Amino acid sequence: MTYRSWQPEHRRRRSRLTRRGRIALLIGAALAVAAAITVPLMLLGGEDKPAPEKPRTLLIPEGWRAGQVYAAVDRSLGLAEGTTRKAADAPVAALGLPTAAQGNPEGYLFPATYPVVSATTPEGLLRYMVQTAGKRFGADHITAGAQRNGVSVHQTVIIASIVQAEADTTEDMGKVARVVYNRLARGMALQMDSTLNYALGRSTVDTTHADTKIDNPFNTYERNGLPPTPIGNPGEQAMAASIEPAEGDWLYFVTVKPGDTRFTADYAEHQANVQEFNANRRAARGEG
Repeated sequence: MTYRSWQPEHRRRRSRLTRRGRIALLIGAALAVAAAITVPLMLLGGEDKPAPEKPRTLLIPEGWRAGQVYAAVDRSLGLAEGTTRKAADAPVAALGLPTAAQGNPEGYLFPATYPVVSATTPEGLLRYMVQTAGKRFGADHITAGAQRNGVSVHQTVIIASIVQAEADTTEDMGKVARVVYNRLARGMALQMDSTLNYALGRSTVDTTHADTKIDNPFNTYERNGLPPTPIGNPGEQAMAASIEPAEGDWLYFVTVKPGDTRFTADYAEHQANVQEFNANRRAARGEG
């Protein structure tokens, strides 16, 4: 006598499969197997879902001018020269610049490493740089620092761009920023070679007397106050120095040789430092 004979009749009937039931079970099992195979294929990116494109990178160094950024974007995206500049100038680009920038991206193309893929456009990349600058420069400590120094955030960006261009080392940035503020407080012309270089579209440590006489809003030898726009795109260290400048009474500075920038409040001492700088330049050129 088997155990099966002890089960009630209705339970035995319920446990048996009809032919249709057996077919349904086989179909269900086949579908389950198919699903088990399909799901991993979907996750791995089969023919219907290609693997995501690996982005390239574009490095924008601290202090680059907008023109240098535009050229780098053109090269990175394989575009004709001048394409990105046109995108920056076009009103439809809508880069999200602050009102104080008056549509000029200079100073707001934040230095960083940016991802680039085949679908990247000049407008999209510039907008990303401006948005990054907005996050960095719009922080509460930047706003508070600007207010503490009696300037706007936009003016702080202008100062930071000068600091970025003028400071020989990171350690000197706070001192350069202090010179700027001290001169502004005294109504003195900034007399920064970096602003002249920007006006003339060059980068050099040699400034002639004729250079200082050019009629240009960026000529801070002839015009008091800050230049009308940033002269480059400053990084976070230059911005930090500009909201928290070093303490000192300095009004002048000159980099006598690499790594040796001298700050002073005494004009005669400054002149002596300039003479030493000139002597070092002549020696480097072999002029004796």
